[in-house]
Amino acid sequence: MASSSIIFLLLSLLCIVCEARSPTAARSGASNFIKASCSATKYPSLCIQSLAAFAPSIQRSPRQLAQTALSVSLERAKSTQAFVSKMKKFRGLKRREYEAIKDCIEEMSESVDRLSKSVQELKYMGQAKGQDFMWHVSNVETWVSAALTDENTCVDGFAGRALDGKIKASIRARVINVAQVTSNALSLVNQFASKQ
Repeated sequence: MASSSIIFLLLSLLCIVCEARSPTAARSGASNFIKASCSATKYPSLCIQSLAAFAPSIQRSPRQLAQTALSVSLERAKSTQAFVSKMKKFRGLKRREYEAIKDCIEEMSESVDRLSKSVQELKYMGQAKGQDFMWHVSNVETWVSAALTDENTCVDGFAGRALDGKIKASIRARVINVAQVTSNALSLVNQFASKQ
């Protein structure tokens, strides 16, 4: 009787230890999955940095990774759009600066719209297969590519020395970051599509 109680106690302790280690192992596996997936993107360090906090929800799901990457891109695009909108209110802007900011706001608005459509399309495509799946993925890829073009067009609007200064530098830095995150999201969507 005593030996069976000891065995039961040891098995119980073993189960507790296994359960305690399991979340760490899962988190480590998810982190490794993110690192491996991000290694194929154009900006791997930024990819890992922007997605690492979401490892518990991503697990090892290519679909969840693509969904999260798109959501991160969308949130950064929204934040950057708000930032650029605030810059338009600065006093003493040169006419050319004002026009570049106004155009950038429009481009970022379009980028936010396209990324939002992409997030929704991927979220609601369900268990589509075959041609239905490829149609949904094609929509997402088209919208994300267009969002990336919008972001690059915003940056291009600040070309030339006439616009050099703190406003140009701060807007460019933010928009370039969004464009890099968006580029990574597109790469991860392509990886998801290729695994189906």
